[in-house]
Amino acid sequence: MARKAPRRSRKPHGSDALAALVDETILLDQRMQWVAERIYGEDGKRGTRRGLLRGLVRYGAQTVPALARARSVTRQNVQPVVDALVADGLAELAPNPRHSRSPLVVATSRGVALVAEWDRTTARVLAAVGRGLSPRDIAIAARTLRTVRERFETRLRWQAALD
Repeated sequence: MARKAPRRSRKPHGSDALAALVDETILLDQRMQWVAERIYGEDGKRGTRRGLLRGLVRYGAQTVPALARARSVTRQNVQPVVDALVADGLAELAPNPRHSRSPLVVATSRGVALVAEWDRTTARVLAAVGRGLSPRDIAIAARTLRTVRERFETRLRWQAALD
């Protein structure tokens, strides 16, 4: 059953500019998850699945622990997704010359073709959505979001507010 579209936000929720930015980012994430379910079809419905397969295609073979570390989650969170990719013929396990008990996860030719199809779809959707948006404004927004993300990645920056 298809999920209902997220509710449209009518007004900013945050009381200051940074809170408004965080609110908009959350709303955008919710909307993007809903849109992704429609544009990528059943094979790409899950964001974690898409992200892992895209990462394997773009950055090459990796172990399950390395895939987990890159996403700041446990190996146990990633293993079922990798198992499903392998079961669906989109990835395979290969011997790891550096570690006998931790095989490398490798995208298959079918996985590579699926990511290429997703990338073509993404390019068409972004071109349609981006019509009329200023490249300069987009670059500023991306830089701002990257900076805020990096500040949240630095635990010392926000941890003190909880103490």
